[in-house]
Amino acid sequence: MTPVQTQHHGVVPSPRAVVDDSGTSGPRVCDDMTVEVALSLMAGARVDHLVLCDGDEQSTGLITLAGLAVLRGSAAYTDRLRLRDVLAVPFAPPGQSVPSSSL
Repeated sequence: MTPVQTQHHGVVPSPRAVVDDSGTSGPRVCDDMTVEVALSLMAGARVDHLVLCDGDEQSTGLITLAGLAVLRGSAAYTDRLRLRDVLAVPFAPPGQSVPSSSL
């Protein structure tokens, strides 16, 4: 077993703990996560979607369990496929709409 060291940061929340005010809720994950890990995370968290973030913690998209399940059954699937490569629904900031051609 690997020991874990707990770090206390006072009253300043970590960037991952900040509530996303964009109207899209759900677990926030980095877009370089593999499809396999995302499917496992969704199963463990019992959610049907993940909010994808780039390296700057900016929301970049939304990926669904149904979309990943279809992808996993396709010939294009490999275990090294990253979420950023299969982004299904682009993220629209509040007040903006997502173009219908990208859905």
